[in-house]
Amino acid sequence: MSEKTLIVYYSWSGTTAKMAKLLQKVTNGKLEEIKVGADVFSNDMYQTSDIAQQQLVSGELPEVQNISNLSDYDLILVGGPVWSGQVSTPVRSFLKQTSGFQGKIAPFYTSAGSDEKYETDFGKLTDGLDVVTGIGMTSGSLQNEESASTQLSDWIKQIN
Repeated sequence: MSEKTLIVYYSWSGTTAKMAKLLQKVTNGKLEEIKVGADVFSNDMYQTSDIAQQQLVSGELPEVQNISNLSDYDLILVGGPVWSGQVSTPVRSFLKQTSGFQGKIAPFYTSAGSDEKYETDFGKLTDGLDVVTGIGMTSGSLQNEESASTQLSDWIKQIN
């Protein structure tokens, strides 16, 4: 990889973490997890959805730790689950930290199939940044690690 790559992700169920780790193997980039407090979300998917919807309505997004100095990177790959067709609230919180980043940024995301508006939503949250086309996968498509790695490698080649 010629570009210095940072892979930042939030994973509620472990699916996005699996995709992020495959991306790390493909890019040799630095991997960092977006973390929120243990009491922010429920273990129940439906309760978590309700909590996230309340966060969106109130504008009170979960607090996340600061990630590495973004200016050290040429490309940031930002991953998260699709929640109700949108960017998850922890990823939204992280994106607020990207103001002024000068490189390229690209979304990667996992869903159960309701991701048609995800990249549009992501683009709105990265005002003024150089956002490139992302990639989405389902937990089923991540089962075959070799095939998933090939798809991710092809995607990285396209965005470079």
